Amino acid sequence: MADKLLIANRGEIACRIIQSCKRLGIQTVAVYSEADSSARHVELADESVAIGPAAARESYLKVDAILEAARRCGATAVHPGYGFLSENAEFASAVMQAGMVWVGPSPQNIIDMGDKERARAIAKAAGVPVLPGSTRFYPDAMDSLAEAGEEVGFPLLVKAAAGGGGIGMRQVDSPDVLDAVVRSTQSMAGKAFGDAGVYLERFVPHARHIEVQVFGFGDGTAIHLHDRECSVQRRFQKIIEEAPAPELPDAVRSELHRAAVSLACTQKYSGAGTVEFIYDRDRETAYFLEMNTRIQVEHPTTEMVTGIDIVAWQLLHALGRLDKISQDDITIKGHAVECRLYAERPEKNFLPSPGLITALNWPETDASLRIDSGVRVGDRITSFYDPMIAKLIAHGQVRQQAIERLIAAFEGLVVEGPGTNANFLAEVMKDARFQAADVTTGYVDQYFMKRKALAAN
Repeated sequence: MADKLLIANRGEIACRIIQSCKRLGIQTVAVYSEADSSARHVELADESVAIGPAAARESYLKVDAILEAARRCGATAVHPGYGFLSENAEFASAVMQAGMVWVGPSPQNIIDMGDKERARAIAKAAGVPVLPGSTRFYPDAMDSLAEAGEEVGFPLLVKAAAGGGGIGMRQVDSPDVLDAVVRSTQSMAGKAFGDAGVYLERFVPHARHIEVQVFGFGDGTAIHLHDRECSVQRRFQKIIEEAPAPELPDAVRSELHRAAVSLACTQKYSGAGTVEFIYDRDRETAYFLEMNTRIQVEHPTTEMVTGIDIVAWQLLHALGRLDKISQDDITIKGHAVECRLYAERPEKNFLPSPGLITALNWPETDASLRIDSGVRVGDRITSFYDPMIAKLIAHGQVRQQAIERLIAAFEGLVVEGPGTNANFLAEVMKDARFQAADVTTGYVDQYFMKRKALAAN
């Protein structure tokens, strides 16, 4: 039977997966909601199937509708992309039970790493350093909350146990507001993830967010594809990433690689995954944050410096056609920086800015500049989905060259219709602290936006 892949996603990542499939000779099936009937990923795929109304919960998050679409078109495999159902173990199991290939790690991998408290315990058992934290708190079991807060220490973070990507995360600076913040986070977590559990974790004031791309072979062996820096964030969500992480002590880098591979091997992890760490600049120590059991938004930076098509690896591994790769086979060349172009207004606390794209002019791409997008002129950025327009990724022999190429790319970029963060991203890359790699996860909120506000006054 010929390979036919259904992509259980939309937008940029669906288009990205289709690119790798075309190179591999794999037929593709797009699914789409009513809002996406004429979307770019639908146009690029070999086939397409409607799955429901615009609201994600009635289409892209509806397991039965996606499985029925897969059966109807005769799909032999399913790739979930990122977001939506990509880390849903029940969906992965249902795909496999239906006789299709699941392009991702095992359902058990997803369960273990999706439960943040369980993931911390597994990481600790694998010899991975973990930040001090608490056990889980539910709305009806809060008796020891105050004591747990004192033990972890303030400031601390309240985090949704089933969350990820910065969703369901709140900073608490003093004990008097802990109970209220925990209860509001529990309410949000219950609605967003179907699990109201939260836990407390030490807050690192001067932290860098560093992650290691891993690839497991499902047999207890794994390799790493080096590391990425993801410290430039707004509201705990990444907006600029780069590979490799700059100005990181060699001993710390080696330890992160070792810890990430150890965790993947312990789980008998299968396929692409990312182990995320918080690096405490004051203590010069890194701690496990979480593991994402899917392809990451920022994977192109790793692809640019390694020359590896990670999505193709995912597909070939799932289909049983990827030859075993050793760590010695992985080398990196140069530096890559990625910016996420969003339809949002930085001056209004990054509020989404949906609208019709009336003009769109991309800068010219080549081997040193890549643009991943799921939209065209005439498309509408809607309020139903993430407002990302594109990712711009530049490569250079050294970090400064990659930054300069990305700044030049933004100078040649034209997007009209929705408001965007394009000027903001260019300003960040020109900022002296960013250029010196002197940033932490609080850089945007604690420094950059405050400096801009002062300058405006």
